[in-house]
Amino acid sequence: MRFQISLVLSTILSAAVPAFAADTIKIGLVSEITGPNAEAGAYTVNGTSLAIEQINKKGGILGRQLELVVEDTQSTNPGTVLAFSKLGGDKDIVAMIGPIRSTQVQAASPTIAKAGVPVMIGGTDPSLTKVNNPWLFRCRPNDTYSSRVIADFGVNSLKLKKWAIVHSTDAFGSGGKKALEEALTGLGATPVLIQGYTNNTQDFTPVVLAIKKSGAEIIGSYMTNSTDVGIFAKQLRQLGVTAVWIGSASIVTDTAIKLAGEALNGTYGISDFNPDANAEAKAFAQLYRDKYKLEPDIYSSWAFDAVNLLATSMTNAKSTKSDDIRKAILALREHKGVEGNFRFDQNGDGLAGYNVVKNSSSKFVFVKHIEFPH
Repeated sequence: MRFQISLVLSTILSAAVPAFAADTIKIGLVSEITGPNAEAGAYTVNGTSLAIEQINKKGGILGRQLELVVEDTQSTNPGTVLAFSKLGGDKDIVAMIGPIRSTQVQAASPTIAKAGVPVMIGGTDPSLTKVNNPWLFRCRPNDTYSSRVIADFGVNSLKLKKWAIVHSTDAFGSGGKKALEEALTGLGATPVLIQGYTNNTQDFTPVVLAIKKSGAEIIGSYMTNSTDVGIFAKQLRQLGVTAVWIGSASIVTDTAIKLAGEALNGTYGISDFNPDANAEAKAFAQLYRDKYKLEPDIYSSWAFDAVNLLATSMTNAKSTKSDDIRKAILALREHKGVEGNFRFDQNGDGLAGYNVVKNSSSKFVFVKHIEFPH
């Protein structure tokens, strides 16, 4: 599987990073090219490359073409730090697109601050934009909003109050767990079980048996890796747990669907991206299918938005200077993207809502969008 992914990525990168003249505008991408999350990295490269291709076809930015420079995280925190260090050493890079993993962003934050260029991130741990790093901008809603959407939908729409929370013990999962627990308690639904696990767990039997014993009617999950979602889903159903399940965004990824198959049918997820959520999402999905013969997911959609947000900000600023781009990002109001209408606050958070979707025979059906004040 990894060998096949490497071949696919090699093809993608050779197409995505052609030779350019010296007067291009360089944008860096730090992504999972190798390691256990390489398939997710392939989708991220796809989304980034598609956005750059579309922009360049229209003449580029400020009369110059965009050029993508990619560095591999190797799906690890140390690899992420090293990748940012390499890109930070290239003074021609005016902005970067970082990881979707909160723990990787957390590890690299000091290196990002040292580089001093705007970095678009996909990690959703709320604390990431509250560490006094002015160069971080989140292109997805943070888990302050995802937890409220999960709780609101489960309690108020599904009318279920007996919850089990399953979460990764990394920064993303722990932050999500805490936020979901608080949101549920505020709605009068104190969880009957909170169960953590370490990433890349191969046997979820103890977790599943704990859920079964708790008598939970509904599972709320914050699982970092799509591969973990696939394994957990199969073991959950094999051991006879039929509780309703609503998960964070990893439950709606293509990787999770491929691994879990029918075990995810009937589950709910919250997703910042769904092809039917808005006109921009629908247009992007068609472009993506036409280009790659694949269905887009969150890994590709947020990266597509990240490139377009940077391009719009450079256009508005009439500049590629780091501080000018930063100010222009903060000045954006109602920028219509694939994932929603962006309006950045002073912390660098751009979105404040999520879509609720339902898995119907491995296709995600749009249920509703829930937005909160930003």
